[in-house]
Amino acid sequence: MCYAPTVVQEYRRRTTSVSLINYHLIWCPKYRRQVLDGPVNERLETLIRETLAKLDCEALALEVMPDHVHLFVNCPPTLAPCQIMFHIKGRSARVLRQEFPHLRRLPTLWTRSCFVATAGNVSADTIRHYIEMQKRRA
Repeated sequence: MCYAPTVVQEYRRRTTSVSLINYHLIWCPKYRRQVLDGPVNERLETLIRETLAKLDCEALALEVMPDHVHLFVNCPPTLAPCQIMFHIKGRSARVLRQEFPHLRRLPTLWTRSCFVATAGNVSADTIRHYIEMQKRRA
């Protein structure tokens, strides 16, 4: 279970903006194949966190299931959700397919689609709890 402790989030203060933007993102491997387990799971979590750090984003909750990924992320106002997904999916697909040959048999690692929902500070705990409960429900 990978999540940040429950705290009231601080606003991002920059020279020209103040923001608190949280997205709940969900995406799946092609054909919803159950390929995200074991060492692939651990490596994917690392890649997602590294990519988010480069984008100046923070993972508030992250859960990698065998057939999909849940990510609750805080990001700056300069990034659209599609840009975040582009970077995460692109880098993770390239690296995972290089490191795990069995993933090369898929035409592509990720589907083109994803789920995105916005969340404020009030509903952040609800989304975090939902993501934490994913592995217990499976």
